[in-house]
Amino acid sequence: MTADPYNIIITGVGGQGNVLASRVLGNMLVRQGYEVTIGETFGATQRGGSVMSHLRIAKEGVWSPQIPRSRAHMIVSLEPAEAVRVLKDYGNEDVRILSNTRPVYPVSVIAGDVVYPPVEEIRSGVQALVPGARFIDATEEALKMGNPILSNIIMLGALSGFTPLPIRRSDFKAVISRFTPGDALDMNLRAFDKGRELMKKGKSKSVKRKQKSHGGKI
Repeated sequence: MTADPYNIIITGVGGQGNVLASRVLGNMLVRQGYEVTIGETFGATQRGGSVMSHLRIAKEGVWSPQIPRSRAHMIVSLEPAEAVRVLKDYGNEDVRILSNTRPVYPVSVIAGDVVYPPVEEIRSGVQALVPGARFIDATEEALKMGNPILSNIIMLGALSGFTPLPIRRSDFKAVISRFTPGDALDMNLRAFDKGRELMKKGKSKSVKRKQKSHGGKI
């Protein structure tokens, strides 16, 4: 772990399974011996409002449940525009970002009152500020599996390959079995594995781009 406490924000909108993801992740890290404090803020969740979970992971000791402004180490966003909103308040020069690419349009956008920016514009803007930011289409992969809500679990799987914290499949299996019915365990494990796979594919593509730009040498 690169900092103590290590501060993670999981953000999304109502209905994306943000709270479940934070509870599962927190319990996984407790199994590894960490002290985990979770604080949550809720917008108008019934209307697609913002939901944000603060996780403070420490080797020992209990911290305030709210992460101070500009002190996040990792932002996990289940919705791309939420990544921008949280980055504005909690970002810093060392923050890392993992975001889903599928937008969830608020009522104001659906009604035509405001315009949702193109996702590629969001991606390029975030990556200009945080060069190592990663974007994956977790919702698309969840739809292929037959249930879009699995995008939150896919994001947890992706996070396991994107953070210095020990996020292990064995811990995920032990924890998720307490949160979901027995017949859903296999589906959740496959979603977690899909997230890990997406991160590995992204790393492979990044290495290939570097090889090409350096004439085949790194």
